[in-house]
Amino acid sequence: MSARSDLQALVAAILAGEKDPFDRRWHPRTLKGDYRSAAVLVLFGVLDEVPAVSQRPIAPADLDVLLLERAPELDAHPGQVAFPGGSRDQEDATLVACALREAAEETGLDPAGVEVLGELPPLGMAYTGFLVTPVIGWWASPSPVDVVDYRESAQVFRTPVRDLLDPDNRVMVVFYRGGSRFASPGFTVNGVLVWGFTAMVLDSLFTALGWTVPWDRTHEYRLEL
Repeated sequence: MSARSDLQALVAAILAGEKDPFDRRWHPRTLKGDYRSAAVLVLFGVLDEVPAVSQRPIAPADLDVLLLERAPELDAHPGQVAFPGGSRDQEDATLVACALREAAEETGLDPAGVEVLGELPPLGMAYTGFLVTPVIGWWASPSPVDVVDYRESAQVFRTPVRDLLDPDNRVMVVFYRGGSRFASPGFTVNGVLVWGFTAMVLDSLFTALGWTVPWDRTHEYRLEL
């Protein structure tokens, strides 16, 4: 099967209730009180002209995913790597429309070139009070992308999935908040650390797809918040 077919089959299995790849800590019931609805675009596509750094025979070799680094001046998640996306506006008829609109505003991509494979069940971000719906997309007709507004994003980049899967780029991110210790999988690619919600979604999808290869989970990256 192709990467696109693998992704499509996984989305169908999740929506049918046959698979639930996500950590229970991110389930909607973790939210208390009011929450805000949001959506992110998890956009995979055929690798662009920038090749993977990793030479390991990790499949799929010709696949990348679109990410951005948030501006360091932002109040929420400053400097973090994320999927394109954001809060749902009144103008957004659906959460898919929200994800595509936000992605276009943040990266300049043409939504017409995105094939939506499906909208996954929402995930709760208890710390920020967001209920986030990941929208899985396939970049059928890629368009140029770049930072649209440097007040919001520091960089926009396509990351080879092979580099994300390389065990040398896998870390267990450890941080402390409110006196409690938290640890979750992360990735070090393109000179940045991918952690938190974004890393959780990628790690969960890769594992469910059978793409993950063994890596050293004792290799810690200590994060100072």
